[in-house]
Amino acid sequence: MYRSLFPRDVFAEFDRLQREMSGLFDLTPSIRGVGRGGYPALNVGTTPTSVEVYAFAPGLDPAAIDVQLERGVLTIAGERKPSTTAADERTTLHTNERFGGRFRRVVSLPDDVDPNAVSASYVDGVLRVTIQRRAAAQPRRVEVQ
Repeated sequence: MYRSLFPRDVFAEFDRLQREMSGLFDLTPSIRGVGRGGYPALNVGTTPTSVEVYAFAPGLDPAAIDVQLERGVLTIAGERKPSTTAADERTTLHTNERFGGRFRRVVSLPDDVDPNAVSASYVDGVLRVTIQRRAAAQPRRVEVQ
């Protein structure tokens, strides 16, 4: 019997590999900046009173997440345990897209944030970090006499 050394659809695998490689080198800037990817995925936004950072990291123990703010740089670090288990030596894993291992994301913050007014919460796999802006930097209405 003839058995191929390659997967049945080798061209589909080459196509997938080409898409992944082109995604790594695609640095096309958009109006919001350059998206680089990474784990966990981040959303960063501002309000008039705060800077909001959302990290999408399901399946983590909140005690294992390290959030630090130093000199205007927010660092989110931790470790995600691998989800694969070798229950049977005959089992072969063909695709593993779930991240497992140590991670670290760094976000530069504006100069007007207050390092003493930071809160973080982890609900339903989403880490929310709120950094308040200094009161002196917030907009205020001035009455004209």
